[in-house]
Amino acid sequence: MNPTHNSKSIIHTSDNDPLHGVTLKMIVTHLVERFGWEELGRAVAIRCFTHDPSISSSLKFLRKTPWARDKVEELYLRDLIREQGEPPENRHE
Repeated sequence: MNPTHNSKSIIHTSDNDPLHGVTLKMIVTHLVERFGWEELGRAVAIRCFTHDPSISSSLKFLRKTPWARDKVEELYLRDLIREQGEPPENRHE
């Protein structure tokens, strides 16, 4: 069996990486829908969230700026953890 196609390694990889299969566009879109641009700009103080924000300009900046992408991914993960702790009727889906 080819080790790259071993189902255990695929499961193992996705279990260790909560962002596995989640695109940056999915992350930014979720955060904008959840918080809005103004609150998102307060949570992660980067210009692409505070001055004439858009999904496309944010993606362009975040793809070129690892420290900013890390902050956005951290916010996304914290939000997912917080949502998982809420009863289903209180979740914003």
